[in-house]
Formats: sequence, structure tokens, C-alpha cells
Amino acid sequence: MDFDPWSPAFVADPYPAYAALRERGRVHWFEPTRQWLVPHHADVSALLRDRRLGRTYRHRFTDADFGRTPPPAAHEPFHTLNDHGMLDLEPPDHTRIRRLVSQAFTPRTVERLVPYVHRLAAGLVDALVARGGGDLLTAVAEPLPVAVIAEMLGIPEGDRAPLRPWSADICGMYELNPDEETATRAVRASLEFSAYLRALIAERRRSPGEDLISALIAAHEEGERLTEQEMVSTCVLLLNAGHEATVNATVNGWWALFRHPAQLAALREGRVELSTAVDELLRHDTPLQLFERWVLDDIEIGGTTLPRGAEVALLFGSANRDAAVFDRPDSLDLSRRPNPHISFGAGIHYCIGAPLARIELAASLEALLRRAPSLRPVAEPERKPGFVMRGLHGLHVEV
Repeated sequence: MDFDPWSPAFVADPYPAYAALRERGRVHWFEPTRQWLVPHHADVSALLRDRRLGRTYRHRFTDADFGRTPPPAAHEPFHTLNDHGMLDLEPPDHTRIRRLVSQAFTPRTVERLVPYVHRLAAGLVDALVARGGGDLLTAVAEPLPVAVIAEMLGIPEGDRAPLRPWSADICGMYELNPDEETATRAVRASLEFSAYLRALIAERRRSPGEDLISALIAAHEEGERLTEQEMVSTCVLLLNAGHEATVNATVNGWWALFRHPAQLAALREGRVELSTAVDELLRHDTPLQLFERWVLDDIEIGGTTLPRGAEVALLFGSANRDAAVFDRPDSLDLSRRPNPHISFGAGIHYCIGAPLARIELAASLEALLRRAPSLRPVAEPERKPGFVMRGLHGLHVEV
């Protein structure tokens, strides 16, 4: 199978195409997106840490320098929101913002949420069991991480309904070559989400609480502070990244477990540690399949020179199935150790919320194993059409 991110067959199972890419070489030009594809674990891991590449180039170059056309003016609200988040910044702005966010997003803050996460997971699963089953996506996978990050940010319960739709519309722009309809939805969501957060930030300035937004307002070091736009963009990034991957990892993971009954049985019988299982599920069917970087200075990979101005697509899903690193990479092995998957990235853009994501995934997994021991799928799920964000439209189960 060829690399074809718009093919339903490829989206259903991209892993044979990844294996072919790895077999053919270390880097491949992909004309439809004008990107260099990097499929090997060693290269992906190294390039995530290589400062000759960046998430943006505008801290050093203009669009003209890179031969790029600026985005349409109509898309400006999305790009303003996206480009001021630390995921799409480079030092020194990235360093400053991440340092300030880290002051608020501390291990103690995450640890304080653990009882809440477990209570919420138990309640969601109990409700699913009481109904005799339902859609695991909408019953457990979505509401758990959305509620957790909203609780962490201090978003009132009555305001949370639009969060998931806003996030989904914004994240549509991260797919390859998004169409104009996708851009229109993303712009609308960016405007609405930003307006909501600006009002909430103003309220927290007047009346601080025990939440992350209040902590971000208070955080400073050597006179540095987040601008309001940086704060808005940071909150959106934390909400989007703080649940999108967790939602997809949950349903991808359970669908993998259903297709590997011996592994599921080992988990149910307690022969596998939850933390080890979570890492293997993240590796086996990676929720974020691709991460883009710009070449800021010429770089050579396997005898091919990638010039300044080129765009690189780091294939996380392929790297996590690389036989050079993982024994029997296409097998689900919940006891796999070591497991150096790169589902959370690496380098300065390593996911700041990785510890929280692991807690959420383990909590929902434990609650479903304990409270719904006979959980089974009703039908084969339908994959979402997107390639970059790998997930399911739903996962219908019965107990």
C-alpha cells in the first residue's frame, strides 16, 4: 500500500504503508503536501530534538524567505490563536511561556486532581453499565478528559458544553491540506472560544480562584508575564491537547484490546500493570500520527539534503512500529518493557500534560475493567476520515 492520507483504506490501517516507507529509506518526498516524510524511530526522535528544525520559522524568517504564501486574511483568527500557543513557538518565546505555564502546571497540581479523575471515571462507567452499554466514545472517552482539563482551568460546569465542539473544529486545521469549509469552522470556533476565555480571564483577574487560569495570571518570573493573547492561546492549547489525544487513545486502545482477547484477559486478570498497558496502547495505535517541523538550516538525512525552507512530516505512528526499536512491533504486548514510544513527542515540545494524560487513561481503563468486566463491542467501529488525529466516530459496546 502507498502512503495516501486521504484514502479510507490507508486511514483504516496505515501501518503496512509505514513499513514500506521504512523499507525504502530514511526520508521520502511527498508531492501532494510538499513535505519530507520521516518514518524511522531514530530519525524522528533525533529530529524532535534538533534545533535546526522548528515548529515555526517566523522568529527568524519571513514568509518570502521561505517561499511561502501568507495564510488568507480570512483565516487570521485561527492563526493568531494557534501561533501564540507554546506548541507553535520557538525560543525565546517558547522558553518564557513554557516556564510560566510550568509554574502553574506543577506535579502537585496534577496529583491534586487524581481523586477527582478516579471519581469521575467511576461515575461515567457506572452510568454506562446502568444503561447496559452505549457509545464508549461519548459515554466515557470524551467527557472524562474534557471535564478534567475544564476543572483544572476553572471553567464552570455550565459553560463546558461548547468546549468539545470548539476543539474539534479548531483541530480540523491540523489535518493535511484542510479545505475551506474546515477553515471556516476553525475560524468561527477560534473567535467564539477566544471571546469566552477573555471574559473568563477578566473575571479571574477580579476574583482569583484555585485554578490554572488564576495561577497563570499570577505566574511571573523576573518581571515576565503572559500577554492576554498568550494566555488565551495557552488555555486553548491545554484544552485541545489536554483531551483530544486522550479521547482518541481511549477508543483506539479499547478497539485494540477487543481485537486481542488474550491481552485483554491478561489485563482483566491483573497480570499486566495498568501503567505498562497504557504506554503500549499509546504506542500500538498512536493518536497523533504526524508532527510537522520546518527546516531552519540545511540538514542531511541518509544522504539526502533537506534545504532551509523545507517542511518535514515526522511520522509518529510509523516510528512507534519500527522493528529496529520494538520487538514484534505490530503485536500488542501490554507487558512491553522498555517502551520508548514517542506518542508524547520529545525535546522542548514534549507534551507538558503527559502525566495527566496517563492518569486519565489509567483511571478510565481501571474503571471499565473493574465495573464492566464483560464489556464487549456491538459492531466494528467507523474510523474518522482524518489521518493526523487518529480516532473513531464511536465505539458501541454492551455489558
